[in-house]
Amino acid sequence: MTNEADMTSDAPDSYPRIMRRTLHEEVLERLRDMIIEGRLAPGQRINEGQIGAQLGVSRTPLREAIKTLASEGLVEIQPAKGAVVRRFSENDLAEILQVLKSLEQLGGRMACEQASDATIEAIHGLHKEMIALYEAKNRLEYFKFNQAIHSAIVAASGNKVLMEMHETLQARIKRLRFIGNEGPVKWAGAVAEHEEMIVALLKRDADALSDVIGRHIESTRLRVHDVF
Repeated sequence: MTNEADMTSDAPDSYPRIMRRTLHEEVLERLRDMIIEGRLAPGQRINEGQIGAQLGVSRTPLREAIKTLASEGLVEIQPAKGAVVRRFSENDLAEILQVLKSLEQLGGRMACEQASDATIEAIHGLHKEMIALYEAKNRLEYFKFNQAIHSAIVAASGNKVLMEMHETLQARIKRLRFIGNEGPVKWAGAVAEHEEMIVALLKRDADALSDVIGRHIESTRLRVHDVF
């Protein structure tokens, strides 16, 4: 006989949870997308009244989103000017990518060594969705899956400190990494490198994965070189 307690304990495994996004999360993603796509350009002041009207929200959730973006390093709060989209120099990019390279290579090695088969297959699933978006030429959504894959590989390491450091740095240069996919040649090159990454991960070949991650991040630096 199945009692009520048994039915309750089975429920989380039987039914997927309904995820509800807060207004803050919605505004944050929209504002971040505007920065990534260049609709809010580096050095541009964020006009709260204008952006709030465009998004159909009051200044309160918008200001909360701006605070989050400032903590991520995408926005700077300047005296007498307010919130301004951060402008990164070529040296800024080089230094951030240098650290990201080490973090992602370490995360990739640890993922190959200890991630479960289910975790690796989930990353493979993200890769398949990313490729579908590439084929559909949906660049912004492709980019989000691209970044999710980088984060998922690091998360598969199981090291929370590594994940936090990676998330902080990755957030700062999303706009520049997005630029790295501009044009069919650059975009195809990035996709080819991701194909190599997933093959190495599926084989749990730590050396191969570390190598392609290193080449991928170096290619990112070269692909965005001409924007400075």
